Amino acid sequence: MHTYCTSIKTGGDIAVKWYQLESHIIENRLSVKHEKGLTNQLAMQRLKQYGVNKLKTAEKESLWVLFMKQFQDFMVIILLAATLIAGMLGEFIDATAIMVIVIINGCIGFFQEQKAEKSLDKLRELAAPKTRVFREGQWKTIPAEDVVIGDIVRIKTGDRVPADIRIFNENSLEIEESALTGESYPVRKQSKPIHKSEVAIQDQKNMAFKGTIVTKGNATGAIVQTGMNTALGQIASLLDSTEKKLTPLELKLMELGKILIYIVLLLTAATVFIGIFHGEPIYDMFLAGVSLAVAVIPEGLPAIVTVALSLGVQRMIKRRAVVRKLNAVETLGCASIICTDKTGTITENKMTVKGMYVNNQFVTVSGDGYSTGGNFTTGKSKLTRKNAPHLEQMLLYGTVCNDAQLYVRKGHYVVDGDPTDGALLIAARKFGISHIDSSKMKVIKQFPFDAINKRISAIVEDENKRRFLVAKGAPEMIVSRCSHIQENKSTNLLQKPDQLLEQANDMATQAFRTIAIAVKPLQKTNSENRNDLEKEMTFIGFYGLIDPPRKEVTKAVEECRQAGIKTVMITGDHKQTAAAIAKDVGLAKEHPVIMEGHELNQMSVKELSQVIEQVTVFARVTPEHKLKIVKAFQSKGHIVAMTGDGVNDAPAIKASDIGISMGMTGTDVTKEASSLILMDDNFNTIKEAIKEGRNIYENIRKFIRYLLTSNVGEIFVMLAAMLMSLPLPLIPVQILWVNLVTDGFPALALGLDTPKENAMKEKPRSPKEGIFARGLGFKILSRGLLIGIVSLAAFMISYDGQSANLEYARTITFTTLVLAQLIHVFDCRADGGIFSRNPFSNLYLIGAVLSSLILLIVVIYAEGLQLIFETTALSVTDWLFTIVLSIIPTILFGFSKKE
Repeated sequence: MHTYCTSIKTGGDIAVKWYQLESHIIENRLSVKHEKGLTNQLAMQRLKQYGVNKLKTAEKESLWVLFMKQFQDFMVIILLAATLIAGMLGEFIDATAIMVIVIINGCIGFFQEQKAEKSLDKLRELAAPKTRVFREGQWKTIPAEDVVIGDIVRIKTGDRVPADIRIFNENSLEIEESALTGESYPVRKQSKPIHKSEVAIQDQKNMAFKGTIVTKGNATGAIVQTGMNTALGQIASLLDSTEKKLTPLELKLMELGKILIYIVLLLTAATVFIGIFHGEPIYDMFLAGVSLAVAVIPEGLPAIVTVALSLGVQRMIKRRAVVRKLNAVETLGCASIICTDKTGTITENKMTVKGMYVNNQFVTVSGDGYSTGGNFTTGKSKLTRKNAPHLEQMLLYGTVCNDAQLYVRKGHYVVDGDPTDGALLIAARKFGISHIDSSKMKVIKQFPFDAINKRISAIVEDENKRRFLVAKGAPEMIVSRCSHIQENKSTNLLQKPDQLLEQANDMATQAFRTIAIAVKPLQKTNSENRNDLEKEMTFIGFYGLIDPPRKEVTKAVEECRQAGIKTVMITGDHKQTAAAIAKDVGLAKEHPVIMEGHELNQMSVKELSQVIEQVTVFARVTPEHKLKIVKAFQSKGHIVAMTGDGVNDAPAIKASDIGISMGMTGTDVTKEASSLILMDDNFNTIKEAIKEGRNIYENIRKFIRYLLTSNVGEIFVMLAAMLMSLPLPLIPVQILWVNLVTDGFPALALGLDTPKENAMKEKPRSPKEGIFARGLGFKILSRGLLIGIVSLAAFMISYDGQSANLEYARTITFTTLVLAQLIHVFDCRADGGIFSRNPFSNLYLIGAVLSSLILLIVVIYAEGLQLIFETTALSVTDWLFTIVLSIIPTILFGFSKKE
């Protein structure tokens, strides 16, 4: 057990024990008032004074160290040693040229790693937790690392506590503090001072500590310590170093790289020995062999994969999806089931009260969204506060038992809190109830909503010190605990509760989300046990809320269906409400197969798995049911994406193949358990993320195909020439230049390719699929051999045809090899042939190829470089000859739609 005490040195060396002090004393010490919060100016001053609110982590490598790491590869070191020997032997031109190429290659690798690291930093920034703070009289959401000492903050169920907080007010607050104490059970918190001199951290019941998790209730308080000065910061040495985890694909490619290294070393050694056997100089063959090995070993493949992943992740961010774990990008392309919440994901999450059942009559409410314009009518009669006091009372109760707040942004109301609670506040304002004076109606205690009870309640005291309980929640949970009903200003026995539930059911069939509300007078002597209080209540009425489907969801659901992905809706709403929404968005053509929570309770995972593939909607379920649903789908071999926002959703999200949390309404715990965060909580964003995930994987396959094909061609032309007792078709510096010109930016540009048109019309990829699946291995070998053959043919024809002019022949071979690879890069973009996709749809690739051509022309025609690379100027006829040869591989394979 840790026994750290939280304290801060203020104005001197006096250590303050915050748990001992009254709230008003704390406010004075921190120069803050809870009703106003800090000013922005003071907050900025304290941020400069104390620093950002985060724990120290291992320092990043300097740019210089990162640059030098580009030259740690074993083969590069051998090449550098060879160039040193060349310099000592007087071959200064060769040595200088090779050194320059190695440095340029290192710079490209450095640029790629920098790009990847910056992308990942941006990712971490977007995925960082947020905190609600009260500054200058307004609640606002800011990054947790920007909170400062003295900030008034609010924490609620599912939040990770942003800093050390002295609790001022709490409602049933429980916090899990295993990060500090090692005890996993939640600790019940309070707000009263603790009058003891020394209190161990696990006994500081009025403190909330950085890094711990709110499991129940909510609270407000003042931040008293941040960053490394927090209790967690005192043991942060355990968190100082972090190890980068590779994705499964990166691990596969590392293994592939090792195998290729052995193959290439063997082939290179064979090239060297064959050349020596045929009388070539030992030094020339050694340098050629090393250069060939450096050129063809794809040692940068894992780095390029990381770059492709990070660039793809950046595109996802633009589509409002933040990837927290890179392996999720690979898994997205395999998804076959999407289990999605209804509210806020399929629907707009702009709940609006459109109907009310009160005093045995249905009241229609006009107006949409968070606008306060609208009327309350029954038939043709308009209801007001004068002629409908029972309606006013119901709206008042809905305002008192409420966790949300309204504030104005750009002239419009914005809800801070649960959208359902926000809708009740908007409805009250439509009726003229704009503010409740805390002196006339004060919430004494609140029992928060939970998935089991499906209700929230509050003990309220009015201006005459009379107390009563207000409860609201699911109709069946409220009505079952009511013994009376309010009718025409009188309270009568509830004799027909079934009729009330039928009324709720009728409203649900009209797509209303129905919320029941009840009240109960209390005495101060009443027990504060929740179950005792929420009995024998008086039924007041039903709220009927509508949350319209998002306009783009219907199309997104259909696209997922065409992509072989089934969409399953999971909701706590009534069966009829869920069915109406499911039909609206096209989850089912006629009558969706619906399973309710009580049915799930009676089934094991094995039993559920036998019928789950026929189910489209799960209604009246709790978050705990989600885990059973995930396991049942997985047992049938499906790759499951599961959405969630509440703390109880975290186990199912973690167990799913792709955990998706809500960026707007999701709790910090859920976000940390997820692989993907939806910044707009929109189902369409899930579809776009899957589409992008498929594209990223295909782009990785494209440049693997391109790089290895080029390598096969380079190896073949050198080895075949040796076996045929021909001179070297390429000198070492030319080999390295081919690698630099053709393997660098064109390969990277393939990673920026946009999704093909039919990306969402193909079945999900099997997670067991290998890198070389779907004929990729054959394409690499066949194209590589063809490129090698045409390059060797160019050498043989030009060498014999120009009276054994070796410099000319090597220039022709060099040019043919580069052109063949640059043409082949367009063939790598699609399986349907080189012209199955518009070549101008990837302008990055066009730019990369053009830059490579310019570099090729410079090497051939610049007099200074001719001396270094042993090239000679080519005529128009020579160019036509090389172009004809270089397009042969594309003519033979690139125009075919099927192979």
